[in-house]
Amino acid sequence: MEERIPALKIFFAFLRLGLTAFGGPAMVAYIRDLVVKRYRWVREESFREGVALVQSIPGATAMQAAAYAGLRAGGARGALAAYVGFSLPAFFLMVFLSMAYQRAHGLPHVMALFRGLQIIVVAMVANATVGFGKKTILSWKDLVLVVASASFLVARGSPVLAIIASGLAGLVLFRQEFANPGGMDNASHDPGNNSLKDLMRFAFLCAFVVMLGVSALFFINRSFFHLAIMMLKIDLFAFGGGYASLPLMFHEVVEARHLMDAKSLMDGIALGQVTPGPIVITAAFVGFLLYGFVGAVIGAVSIFTPSFLVLLLVVPYFDRLKRSSWFKMAMRGILSSFVGLLLAVTIRFGAAAQWSWVAAVLCVGAFIALRLKVDILWVVLVGGALSALML
Repeated sequence: MEERIPALKIFFAFLRLGLTAFGGPAMVAYIRDLVVKRYRWVREESFREGVALVQSIPGATAMQAAAYAGLRAGGARGALAAYVGFSLPAFFLMVFLSMAYQRAHGLPHVMALFRGLQIIVVAMVANATVGFGKKTILSWKDLVLVVASASFLVARGSPVLAIIASGLAGLVLFRQEFANPGGMDNASHDPGNNSLKDLMRFAFLCAFVVMLGVSALFFINRSFFHLAIMMLKIDLFAFGGGYASLPLMFHEVVEARHLMDAKSLMDGIALGQVTPGPIVITAAFVGFLLYGFVGAVIGAVSIFTPSFLVLLLVVPYFDRLKRSSWFKMAMRGILSSFVGLLLAVTIRFGAAAQWSWVAAVLCVGAFIALRLKVDILWVVLVGGALSALML
């Protein structure tokens, strides 16, 4: 069992790591190096179990891995310290970039830059679709759910409904692939240095504070309240990592609520790739453009909170949950739906971008570079520079 580490020490360790947290899910390896090799706060086997867990629940993979490492090192308070420390650099840099964007995006060279970055975003989402699809589509049944989900979103259906329907369909379609439906063993996951009672108490306390804050927003400012509810819902259904939030965010921000157009959201996604941290930090961009700094805070806190609470609540029961055939069937259906939703967003983003032969070459080049595992930060920076010069 790992020795309990003070929350403040965990916070500063992850704050430093968060300053260079480029690469999204690739940051999991750096988190491992920090807590397993450098400080030896977490055992290798325990960290591997955590990686399996965070890939099975909502939220950005790297953020959840940081929270899990903090939980194993310092209990529930350690989880919160790691989560906050890891996300703060991305938040403040996104606020700064959002301010710059708001003041300068109408200038000719800046407009050319963002026209190119929108093309890069199309390549990024297409790459995520292909990568996610290669791991997820294992049979014609998966493909059926992919096509159905993509068609539903292109027809402006709700992605939340697509996710729920695909999860239920998975219980039927994949029944033969998994023996003993509903079977669960009696093992339970040791939550580490925190007792189960303390962990549950802390999780419910956090949930109560969030509910209290959201309720206060209802009376203080209804616009703030609706922003918080929207981001909470996006994160709660974003299974499969940060990119899984994009179809949900696109639907809620652009289609359902008409808070901004697709091009502006694509600009925010592009800025999210030149900041450290997960792509869901785009929520701070959306919040800032709508309601200034307060909106950025509400957007960021809301997009990170549900998945953090889910992590705290699920950790003690993960061993039993991951052996449940019902869980496996539903998750396979849900993950298949996200391939379809990402495909639909690729199509919608492609339709919103401004195309020329130069833009097409830039898109293909960015896609190939991403498939070759070139760091996404370099793809965005080089693509942006070429855009400013050629578009």
